[in-house]
Amino acid sequence: MGIKKQADGTYKVSYHKRHPITRLPAARFRKGISTLAEAKRVYAELVVAVNDLLKREVVPTWTGFLDQYFKDISDRNALNKGTIYNRDKVIKYHTLEAWGAKCIDEITTQDIHKLLNDRFSEKSESHKKFFVKCLRSVFLYALEQGKIMRNPTPLIKFKVSDKIKSGLNEEQILTLLRRAQELDWVWYPHYAVALYTGMRNGEMYALTWDKINLEQRQILVNCSWSSKDGYKSTKSGDDRIVEIPKPLLPLLTELKLQSGGNSFVLPRLSKWDKGEQARELRFLLKAIGLPEIRFHDLRASWATLLLGKGVAPSKVMSMGGWKDMDTMMIYMRKAGINIKDATACLDDMEVHGVRSAQVLNLKF
Repeated sequence: MGIKKQADGTYKVSYHKRHPITRLPAARFRKGISTLAEAKRVYAELVVAVNDLLKREVVPTWTGFLDQYFKDISDRNALNKGTIYNRDKVIKYHTLEAWGAKCIDEITTQDIHKLLNDRFSEKSESHKKFFVKCLRSVFLYALEQGKIMRNPTPLIKFKVSDKIKSGLNEEQILTLLRRAQELDWVWYPHYAVALYTGMRNGEMYALTWDKINLEQRQILVNCSWSSKDGYKSTKSGDDRIVEIPKPLLPLLTELKLQSGGNSFVLPRLSKWDKGEQARELRFLLKAIGLPEIRFHDLRASWATLLLGKGVAPSKVMSMGGWKDMDTMMIYMRKAGINIKDATACLDDMEVHGVRSAQVLNLKF
């Protein structure tokens, strides 16, 4: 035991150990301890401190491992830059304060549950689900790297709402387009393309004339744009064809004539470049007395409108670029497709034994 009594009657305590892999030594000592009992307690503390120091040479802290994780997936282009950015922000924001100095193999399932209870009690289920998904990915990478023996991320079922936040009906769509045109609103072409094609904002930003066939009334959607990744493939990674409705043809023809050789279909607006399209839309909607929705909800309005007019869900899925039928079911419920004609079997039934309501005069 590294406890030595000094000439002045105090004790000097020391502990050293070599790393089992690197063979590099680590040591700690403390002197001027007045009693043997205290020296023994200090010795136990030094043993823990040295072992912890050696462990950290092999097992990184949570902060250090996050840096390694995000660098690796970025170097490998495992995810697009926008996704990496979002994961980096949400994970570090919620975990660094609680886990930053912990070794990654010290984080337990109980720690994760506590974090969820402490920081996510007021958050939406979808936000919790995204966070746990990101967390599971980090620990899976740590497992693959041999830093942990098991993934501590708990298996949690989230009840994510399938409600569509907002959307415009047919009358509101026509009102928006008519008023935007009357006001000579610079965003009118963008709203019209979104509401008549269901294209995403990034897909519209990347749309060029070589992707449009006005004679066949078709648009090839095979590219998108984001501020983090620039030009890239669509969200699903697949190409798709969107039919151009006849009411949109005059606008596209006019834009083509005004393009002057510009390859982009829609006018480039400085506020569009800055990602302010949602704010501009809400401003106009409020001014003309329509529900204030997100720019992305123009796409939901398009899908609900088509489904409500009897277009087959498979065609809407194909043109909208959805792969998940669960997502499409949300729009079908919004449009009432799932219950349409459900009571048609009762139409021929006679009304028996039902009398018209009568007003009774009660006298007391």
